[in-house]
Amino acid sequence: MASQRLPGEELSVSKRLVRSMSQKLKRKNHKNEEGSKEDETTGVSLRCLTLYGRGGGCKVGADMCEELGDPNIRRRSSASEDGKSYNTTMCGKDDATMNCFSHGMREKFFRRNNRKFLTHIPVQPQSNGMNVILPDDILEMCLVRLPMASLMNARLVCKKWRNMTTTPRFMQIRREGLFQTSWLFLFGFVKDGFCSGEIHALDVSLNRWHKIDSPIIKGRFLFSVASIKEDVYVVGGCSSLTNFGRVDRSSFKTHKGVLVFSPMTKSWRKSASMKYARSSPVLGTSEVNQDCLSLSRNQQNRSERHFYRPRTGGVSDVYEDPHRLSVRRQSRHSLEENVKPIKLVRQKNGSSSSKDNRMFVMIAVGGLGAWDEPLDSGEIYDPVSNKWSEIQRLPLDFGVACSGAVCHGSFYVYSETDKLAGYDIEKGYWVRIQTGPIPPRVHEYYPKVITCKDRIFMLSVSWCEGDGEIGRRNKAVRKLWEMDLACFAWREVSVHPDAPMDWNAAFVCDGEFVFGVEMFKIFGQVLDFVTLFDTCGVGNGNGWSHISRNRVAHDLDASSCVTKSMAVVRL
Repeated sequence: MASQRLPGEELSVSKRLVRSMSQKLKRKNHKNEEGSKEDETTGVSLRCLTLYGRGGGCKVGADMCEELGDPNIRRRSSASEDGKSYNTTMCGKDDATMNCFSHGMREKFFRRNNRKFLTHIPVQPQSNGMNVILPDDILEMCLVRLPMASLMNARLVCKKWRNMTTTPRFMQIRREGLFQTSWLFLFGFVKDGFCSGEIHALDVSLNRWHKIDSPIIKGRFLFSVASIKEDVYVVGGCSSLTNFGRVDRSSFKTHKGVLVFSPMTKSWRKSASMKYARSSPVLGTSEVNQDCLSLSRNQQNRSERHFYRPRTGGVSDVYEDPHRLSVRRQSRHSLEENVKPIKLVRQKNGSSSSKDNRMFVMIAVGGLGAWDEPLDSGEIYDPVSNKWSEIQRLPLDFGVACSGAVCHGSFYVYSETDKLAGYDIEKGYWVRIQTGPIPPRVHEYYPKVITCKDRIFMLSVSWCEGDGEIGRRNKAVRKLWEMDLACFAWREVSVHPDAPMDWNAAFVCDGEFVFGVEMFKIFGQVLDFVTLFDTCGVGNGNGWSHISRNRVAHDLDASSCVTKSMAVVRL
């Protein structure tokens, strides 16, 4: 017979059951919450720590010595050989972690579990933030101070920077702010018998060479170069008629065309052609006042033009050139009477400044003509009107012009016969200059006349002993002379440190510095040297220094020593 239970006892049993069940449920939920907690930084659950083998070894391929702080402990497994790594939290600490997922899986889990959080994060635009932060005037001030090589790289960033750095205003700011540096451009190189058309540019401030390919001048040689502002003018030259691209003097064509190279944009353009075809003309550039510029114009007809004397005298015109038998040569004085200077009238404009009225002109004198005859005529070029105009011829019996330079508004030309003449650019006529004792020189080396800061210098090769005669104990040196413009006398300034191995050494001036390039072949190899002379430190030692050695001519032909030409540009 079953015992009967009181109602209070049944109630107490049910309460105990409910309490036990609720406690079990709370414990279970608490364990689930602890097991489902995720690392806030990585978003990875702790349930991933089930990667254990039967033998109790861990399959996690992580380096435990760095995470646990003990450098002596190092665990490796077969999972590390597969290149996989897994990451999780150790002992509830965020610093001690293990890689429990392969590369990229942690980011995927984090994005999947925090997708709602990522959708509310604003995406920052990845455009060039420099243009957003800096105004255009501040950005222009930053770009204008860059060196030329860095400025060329900055133009590749975007179209805005390219358009900003190619405007005339930008170049004027660089020019007036003295942010430009000297660059040397070498032309006329010959490689494997062909005129390669390569241009080698030297950044003097960084002492770094740059190579520029120019197919437009490929095949042309014996041309002259000169710089006006930031452009380089390639004037005249020759090219072979039978073997295109080769340096061939047997059958060639003499050019009268002029090409203009812009280093800022690495582009070429054609300019107006000269009146006469010339090779190796003597060039000079000058900044003149447009209001008082006078150009000389030759009024003679083409049939009355003077044909020039040959380089070697004593040969009859009949045997020299049979194609000109019907042409009668006229006297020099009758031709010079037809040359009439034309003066530009000054335009009154009170608002224009002195800088706006300045312009540059280029003068081409001498050279060899189409029949390889020496020329005594000259032309002047105006870049504004893009026109060439003839000027008065060189003085009578002046000889063949070999070099020239502009100083104090006059174009000084030196001849192979050691004569000096000056052309007044504004008045438009030549003046023969009588100098003092002529510096002794070796006649195989033609002298080079240059100007620096309104000072005239000349470089010539002479012997240390003897009056230009070769002796056993004599040593050839290259000397630098300066002309005293008050009495027109030459005085020795300095001696070049290198032996004069180059017969056609090139020298140019930029400010107070003289740059020289010498190339010569010795022991089957062509060498090159670039030297610098500071005219301000004439009294302080020698003044010469080497800035580059054997950087250009290692793969060039020996004929490059004769065909090379150089120009200096401030960029």
